[in-house]
Amino acid sequence: MMTLWASAAILAAAPSAQADLDRLAATLGYRYTILTNRPASCPTGIPRCFEADIAIAVPDGAPSLPVEIRYSLVNPVLKIDSDTFDNRTINGDLNVLTLKPGQSLKPGQTYHVKLTGLGAFFSRNHMMPNATLAVAGLTPRVIAATRTGTDAETGLETLPFVASMTDEAALARSALDDQTVWRTPERAFALYAERGAATPVDVAILPKPMKVTRPAGAPVDLSKGLRVATQGFTRAAIAPALAGLPMGTVPLTIRKQAGIAPEGYRLAIGQGGVTVTAADAAGASYALRSLAQQMAAEGTTLRPLIVEDAPRYGFRGLHIDLARNFHSKAEILKLIEQMAAYKLNTLHLHLGDDEGWRLQIASLPELTEVGAYRCADLSEKTCLQPQLGADPARDAPTNGYLTAADYSDILRAAKARQIAVIPSFDMPGHSRAAIRSMEVRYQRLLAKGDKAGAERFRLVEPGDTTLYSSVQHYDDNTLNVCIDSTYHFIDMVIDDIAGLHKAAGVPLTTYHIGADETAGAWVQSPACKVMMAKTGMQPKQLGAYFIERISADLAKRGIAVAGWSDGLGHTDPAKMPAKVQTNIWSNLHGGGVAEAHGQANRGWKTVLSIPDLGYFDMPYAADPNETGYDWASRGVDSFQVFGFMPGNLAANAALIPNILAQPKAIADTVPLQPGRSIAGLQAQLWSETVRRDSQVDYMLFPRLLALAERAWSKPDWEPAYVAGAGYQPNDKRVDRTRLLAGWRDFAGRMGVQMRLLDRAGVIYRLAPPGARIVNCRLEANAEFAGTPIEYRIGNTAWTRYDGPLAVAGAVELRTRTPDGRRASRAVTVSP
Repeated sequence: MMTLWASAAILAAAPSAQADLDRLAATLGYRYTILTNRPASCPTGIPRCFEADIAIAVPDGAPSLPVEIRYSLVNPVLKIDSDTFDNRTINGDLNVLTLKPGQSLKPGQTYHVKLTGLGAFFSRNHMMPNATLAVAGLTPRVIAATRTGTDAETGLETLPFVASMTDEAALARSALDDQTVWRTPERAFALYAERGAATPVDVAILPKPMKVTRPAGAPVDLSKGLRVATQGFTRAAIAPALAGLPMGTVPLTIRKQAGIAPEGYRLAIGQGGVTVTAADAAGASYALRSLAQQMAAEGTTLRPLIVEDAPRYGFRGLHIDLARNFHSKAEILKLIEQMAAYKLNTLHLHLGDDEGWRLQIASLPELTEVGAYRCADLSEKTCLQPQLGADPARDAPTNGYLTAADYSDILRAAKARQIAVIPSFDMPGHSRAAIRSMEVRYQRLLAKGDKAGAERFRLVEPGDTTLYSSVQHYDDNTLNVCIDSTYHFIDMVIDDIAGLHKAAGVPLTTYHIGADETAGAWVQSPACKVMMAKTGMQPKQLGAYFIERISADLAKRGIAVAGWSDGLGHTDPAKMPAKVQTNIWSNLHGGGVAEAHGQANRGWKTVLSIPDLGYFDMPYAADPNETGYDWASRGVDSFQVFGFMPGNLAANAALIPNILAQPKAIADTVPLQPGRSIAGLQAQLWSETVRRDSQVDYMLFPRLLALAERAWSKPDWEPAYVAGAGYQPNDKRVDRTRLLAGWRDFAGRMGVQMRLLDRAGVIYRLAPPGARIVNCRLEANAEFAGTPIEYRIGNTAWTRYDGPLAVAGAVELRTRTPDGRRASRAVTVSP
C-alpha cells in the first residue's frame, strides 16, 4: 500500500498539486457546533466534558488529496468519533485531524467529527479561527471558511464558521449546583431596572473627586480659550493634559504648592478664570483632565466649581498582553492617553509568553525574528507553531513585535503622562517563545562551528527527559532553572531592556518576571539532580530558588522584582529583596483574600489583580455571544467592578458570588496586620481570544473606567476593615442603598465619558439593551441610562426607541453610541 507520505511526495512533484490544495482550502466547508455541556457520560476519570461537532463539507469536483486539518482548541480533546479521521494533539492547543488508513475525502460528501473535550464550552468565541489544510511537501493553506469576519454594524470580529448557541439548558454547566444563567434581554431589563436610572449630571469628573463644592458666583466663559501661566511647573511637564484644552485669553494659572498629597490637586473655576494648585506634575495634569471632562459636560460656560482631590491608592495599573496576540504601537499609545485621562499611573506590558516574544532585543535577534511570528512551519525553524488559531501570514496583525524605537516612543509617551511602564516576560514557565527562538540560535551557531556561542544562551538541557504539561497544555515551555545558560540569557535580556529605558530617559525601576505556573518541570533534569543532591532541595522548591535568585540579581541593579502571587508565595521572604511587587490573582472565593493579606503582611507592594473584578479578558456577562475566557468568572460587568471594595476584601461576599454564581461567605482567615496595606489595583487584559485592536478597546472599556474609579475613590458603601471579620452574601454591613446611589451617579457621568471615548476613537463595548414584552407592550432600557436604543420588527428600518410601545410579535433591539457611528449586537425579545 502506498503510504500517506509517499502519496504526498508524488503530489508535491506534480505542478498542479499546490494549486489543487489552494483550491480545496478556498472551497472546503467547515462548521463547528457545540452540542452540549451536559453529555450522558464523560470518559472514565473525567468529571466534566462537552461534545461538539466539526462538519467538513467537500465541494463537488474537489481534488483528491491526502490532507490533514490543523486546528486550535483550547480545551484538551479527550476523544473523537469518526470513521474518516483520527485526532492527535501536537502541543498546546494545536490539534490535527489525519485521514485514517485507506480513507480519503470524496467530492460532494460532508464528514462529521464528533469531538469530546475537557471541561465546558460556554462561548462561540472560544473556538479559534484559521484551521489549516496541509499536505506533505506543499505550503499549508488556511481554510477560507474558518477565517474571521467583521460585523458591519458593530465593527467587531465575527466567527462565521461557528454555529449559534441557543439552547441554554443543553449548554449549561453539567454541575447541578451551578446557578449561572444567560443574560437574556428579559433578565438584563430586570437587572438594569433594579440598578435604577442615572442621576442627572452636575459634576461629570471620573474618577469621582474626593470633594466638590459649588460656590456662588458668575459663570466663567471659556469660549475664547485659556491663557496658561505656570509657577513651579514647566509647560512641557503637563503638555499632554494641556493639549486637551482650548488655548486663548481666559487666565489658567497652574501653581506648584506644598502640603497637597502626591498626585493630588485643587481645581478652582470662578472669578473669571481657572486656578490649579498641585504638589507635582501628575496632580496638575489630573486637574487639567478633570477640567476637560467638566467642559465636555457643561460646554464653554462653566458654573463656579472647586474640586479638592487626591487618589486613594498610589498604584493604579493596566496590564496589556501583547504576547498571546500582538497589538500595535498605535493601540498602546491610544491606551496610554486614555490611562492619563482617567488617572491610571502604571502600564504593565506583557511582552513575552509561550505564544510570542514582542520586544526587540538587539543582542538576541532570534527572539523576534522567530519568536514574534507564528506560521505553518511546525519545525519552528522560522517561526512558532500557530497556537490560538493564529493567522499564519507573517504580516497578520496578530504577528509582530515592538522595535527598540517603538518601545522608546511608548516609554516617552508614558513618562509625559506620569505613567510608569513595567515590562513583563514570564519565566521560568510561559517561556516557550524564548526557548524555541534560542534553539534556532543554537542550531545556527552550531552549524558555524561556534559551539561555545551556541550553548551560551541555550535554554534546553538535552538530557532533561521530564514529562509535564503546563496549564496551557505545553510540554516544553519552562526554562531549566539549574543550568547557567538560563541565567546568561536572563541577564542579557534585562540589561538590554534596562538600556532601552536609559536611552529613553526613563530608568527601569520594576521588572515583572511572572513566576507563575511551573508545576511538574525539572524532575528528570540531570543538572537539577546535581543541584538537588548538593543542596537537599526537592523539585517543588526549585521554582522558589529561581525566583529568589533572579530577584536578588534585579535588586543588585536597583530594579524591583514583580511577579504573580502564586509563584512569589512559594519563596522564603527572608531570601527576597526589600522591594517586591506582588500581583494577587486568586479569586475572592478561591483564597484571594488570604493571599492578598498574607503577602501584604510580608511588607510587599501588594497589587490587587483579582479576576472577579480585574480580569478584563473575562466576558462582560454570561452570554454565548460575548468574547472572553471564563475560567475565573462567567461575567465581570461594569457594575461588579464599580461595586468592588478594595479596602475590605471579605466584604465583597455581600455583592460578588463564586464561579458557580452561588452567594457564598468569605472569611478573613489571614487578617491584615497593623501598618500593612494594599498598594493599589490593576486591570488585566490577556489576549488569547483578543486578536484585534478593536477587541482590546471592547474588552477594556467601559469597565476600565469603573476600575479607575475604585482605584482613585473610596466607595462610601465599603465598611471599615476590622481584622478577622468575615462577611455573608447580602451582608447588611454593606450599604446597598449607597452602592446603587453611587452607581446611578457613575452612570450619569458615563454619558459624558462615552462622548469623549467616541471622540478618541475608542471602540468601547455597548451593552445590548434590556427588553421585555408584557401584555403586547415593548419596554426597553440600557446599562447606562440615556444610551440610544433602536428597535425593528422583521426587516424594517431601525427606529429610535423613545418609550413603551405596542407590538404584536418578536422585536429586535440594539443600542447606539452617542455619536451614532456604532451599534451594539442585536438581541431579540418575543411575547
